[in-house]
Amino acid sequence: MGEAAAMEEAIEASPPPHLHPFTTTKTPKSHQVVSITANPSKEIPESTSAQPNPLDAWLPITESRKGNVCTSTFHILCSGIGIQALLLPLAFVALGWTWGIICLSLAFAWQLYTIWLLVQLHEPVPGTRYSRYLQLSMAAFGEKLGKVLTIFPVMYLSGGTCAMLIITGGGTLDLLFTMVHGDGPKPMTGAERYLMFACLAIVVAQLPNLNSVAGVSLIGAITAIGYCTMIWVLSICKGRPDGVSYDRPDATKSDMAGVCGVLNAIGIIALAFRGHNVVLEIQGTIPTSPKHASKEPMWRGVTMSYTVIAMCLFPLAIGGYWAYGNMMPTNGGMLNAFSKFHGHKVSNVVMGIIFLLVLISSLSSFQVYAMVVFDNLELRYTIKKKKRCPAWLRAVFRVCFGGLVFFVAVALPFLPSLAALIGGMTSPLTFAYPCFMWIAIKRPRPYEPMWCLNLGLGCLGMVLSALLVAAAVWNLATKGIVANFFHPP
Repeated sequence: MGEAAAMEEAIEASPPPHLHPFTTTKTPKSHQVVSITANPSKEIPESTSAQPNPLDAWLPITESRKGNVCTSTFHILCSGIGIQALLLPLAFVALGWTWGIICLSLAFAWQLYTIWLLVQLHEPVPGTRYSRYLQLSMAAFGEKLGKVLTIFPVMYLSGGTCAMLIITGGGTLDLLFTMVHGDGPKPMTGAERYLMFACLAIVVAQLPNLNSVAGVSLIGAITAIGYCTMIWVLSICKGRPDGVSYDRPDATKSDMAGVCGVLNAIGIIALAFRGHNVVLEIQGTIPTSPKHASKEPMWRGVTMSYTVIAMCLFPLAIGGYWAYGNMMPTNGGMLNAFSKFHGHKVSNVVMGIIFLLVLISSLSSFQVYAMVVFDNLELRYTIKKKKRCPAWLRAVFRVCFGGLVFFVAVALPFLPSLAALIGGMTSPLTFAYPCFMWIAIKRPRPYEPMWCLNLGLGCLGMVLSALLVAAAVWNLATKGIVANFFHPP
């Protein structure tokens, strides 16, 4: 909660949108005094940078505002395509062909619309920028309610995602070592593999700010596109294994099991689209001016990146379900299915390339999500000391954070099994909160089309979140969970 308190002080340091460009106060005698802070009769120079909060120049997300369409595209691709996309064919097992495609298309359109809302709300009026999701939430819902609603999802989708990436990286290293050494003894334990990945991530995390990570995000985007494409193309080219069926599994034919199976499938689709908690941060790296707002290059980056994301996720979901049907493994999704059914049909070189691409992609995504946490840590220091965080302390913060998420990964190696539950709890950040933020900040007239659309989608997103959580709890209660504390596989 310390990060939220520091964020609250930072918000108070910047003028709210409705006070720009004039600041209105009341004297004890209730006379209204208007203090002119800008001259509307004169055109503001195009080079003027809208950075109302001086702390932005000291924090890693906003200290470099030299981003552009390309860098925003790299960041969005790197953060938007992840290992969770390989679970999409598993959703089709419960939904079938028709409803699977419909739900995937609706979820894609819905989350793309909420990204558009966030891009528009990043700079609601000239001179005021919200470069952090928590900052925008507190401005829209108020300081207390904004923190209550978003601090857990934002922190989990940053720090929790980094812990998940360590687990994914360690598991991928295990597959790589198994391929090289065969059935012989493994050269490293699970905790040692996690530590190896965490150390690599901490080394790369010494890059100073989000804009400097653009090259790493480019590599992450290329590798993510690469392994997604290779897996679905090879799965189709090698043919379907014997016994593939598209009938619903017997375990889901009862009414309650069927309903929860459908909800879990929708949850898998919802989790496939990630990165909303870093959209505002990515836009914060782009310069802005009264004539050229940051939303223009940012939206171009979003459209370019999500065109590529759609070209990866839709073939992966449809091709994966065609290739494996209801034989899709519940753990690992397409990666485990391809290794199990087609691994013997391809060379070790090809399998090694796929594993390396997954490993590099996870390492790159770690940097984008961790930068949100680094920013919060340094925000506390700059608020207290009123100066930039020194380089040595910045390095200490990042090493400590890497050690913390490594500890979480080792202590809770079953964290991916809770993804449906925690994903349902954090889904409003993607599907609901942006709609309510639009209404709170833009204040459209009641019953106008945009008011009705955003209110409807926001309420539907909250209901969907509650249903996903209930289905995940029921699934855990009936099937159980292997809670192997401090024993990574």
